[in-house]
Amino acid sequence: MISELDCLLVGHNQIPFEDYERTVRQMGTDSGAYRDLSMNTVRFNGKIWNPSDIFNTLCLGNTTQEIEPLRGVEVFSAAVAYLHTFLSRHGLRSDFVNSFQDGKDELVAKLTTSRVRTLAIITTLYITAFPIVEIVELVRRVSPWTKILVGGPFVTTKVRTLGGADLDDVWEPLQADVYVNSSQGEATLVKLVTALRDGTPLDAVENIHYRTAGGYAATPCLTEANPIEDNPVDWSLFGPGELGKFVNVRTAISCPFTCAFCGFPEHAGKYQYASVERVERELDNLAKHHPGVRNVTFTDDTFNVPPKRFKEMLRMMIRNDYPFTWSSFYRCQYADEESIALMKASKCESVFLGIESANPQVLLNMNKKATVDQYRFGVDLLQRHGIVTFANFVVGFPGETAETVDETIRFINESGIDFYRAQMWYCEHITPIWREREKYKIEGESFEWTHSTMDSATAADMVNHIILSVTNPTRLPQYYFDYDNVMQLTHKGLSIGAVKRFMRAYDDAVKEKFRNPSAADTSLHLIENIIRSVDDERPAERPSTGAAPIEDVEFDFFVSAT
Repeated sequence: MISELDCLLVGHNQIPFEDYERTVRQMGTDSGAYRDLSMNTVRFNGKIWNPSDIFNTLCLGNTTQEIEPLRGVEVFSAAVAYLHTFLSRHGLRSDFVNSFQDGKDELVAKLTTSRVRTLAIITTLYITAFPIVEIVELVRRVSPWTKILVGGPFVTTKVRTLGGADLDDVWEPLQADVYVNSSQGEATLVKLVTALRDGTPLDAVENIHYRTAGGYAATPCLTEANPIEDNPVDWSLFGPGELGKFVNVRTAISCPFTCAFCGFPEHAGKYQYASVERVERELDNLAKHHPGVRNVTFTDDTFNVPPKRFKEMLRMMIRNDYPFTWSSFYRCQYADEESIALMKASKCESVFLGIESANPQVLLNMNKKATVDQYRFGVDLLQRHGIVTFANFVVGFPGETAETVDETIRFINESGIDFYRAQMWYCEHITPIWREREKYKIEGESFEWTHSTMDSATAADMVNHIILSVTNPTRLPQYYFDYDNVMQLTHKGLSIGAVKRFMRAYDDAVKEKFRNPSAADTSLHLIENIIRSVDDERPAERPSTGAAPIEDVEFDFFVSAT
């Protein structure tokens, strides 16, 4: 007998890198989007490589250690965990696939062995429609009768920035059945799945755009109230091994800050956070049912705010001595000796710092509410307590000049951070800075823009300048290898020193493209350096492993796969 499923949740679709590179290349190799991608890739043997592919394909065979390969999506999604719990709590039969690419076979099996009434696509990280289209096409082939629902930031952004017939032009190519327009959306999802199960009219469900015989209809948009305090994830709903080693946990909704370049508070609505007692019950539940979890990433935009709650949270985690380490986003302006000592004692291993710039005026334009001295103080404390730091910098925000970029370079070199990333400003019309576009003379969007002090082409040049000028921290690319991959590799058995050597060797290969743009391929000796970087014994100190020299490695398979 075929079982029935009310809703199947599909997590992140990380498009295969070759497909993504090909899609972006179609925008033009001089486009801002392609230049942004090119800053993070190397070409070898006729193929464009990202760090994860090089690590898995070339490096693992040349180390004496047993290291697991990197997978596309290794962290269990907080959105999947939350929605699966929310649907189940409301009496609906829910299931999930955490990663579309890694779980395609699992998805097909669930669609063919169960009668799946609805399938919900989560769009938390999407800025283009390509990942959605790929999921929809597979579902239509395998289970054409299943109703496909799309919700999350991709939908809410389109509704905010477009309207009327323009929205129909967005919905139609996606070929889904219903689009959920809500900053939260879980209550709407329950009503929608229930209506589709019971065959009741969709016009009674708020916050949706849905396909009709004559196009698309929209229902009234009403604000949902789903207090995070009342809706913890029930980790007992997930079977042994379903979570893997790495899990995202959310203890707050939205963000208490309104940085001018960030649209997240616009998506997420009013800021709210769970009590320490509620978080403790959820972490207890996670540790009890999933002892194999090695690291928890708290996905709150600012985990250490409010500071009093943060310290209470740290003392709670110390008291419970959970079996996992943790990482989070962190604001340096609230750093003090007591809180960072508590962080270390509670098994914090890394933090992500949204520093963005080292120029006071640019920080003021960004509404960062922080000073460069506060950044230096916070980074120094984190370093002294052995907490790994990742710092992000945005290049080209209104007010940026060549001189402000040089200030940022000096800060990066002198601050003591472990890893950094510099990326072009992404001009999004939903962000607060767009409301000041006349003041700063901003025109354009995404990676193609101009304003009174810089344009996107110059910003791309400035990112190249940063990459060539920074000598101390290790750079992380933005695509297909992120800060969470660093800590995943340490849990797989690689030392932090080996990860740094790998990324520095990779970055040397990227820099060669800037110094010699006419070269067709990365120099062989730079590829050799990448391959030999990951062993914890330095090449000059260890005996031969018997690994084949790079000249003898067979690459025909990888060439034919491009």
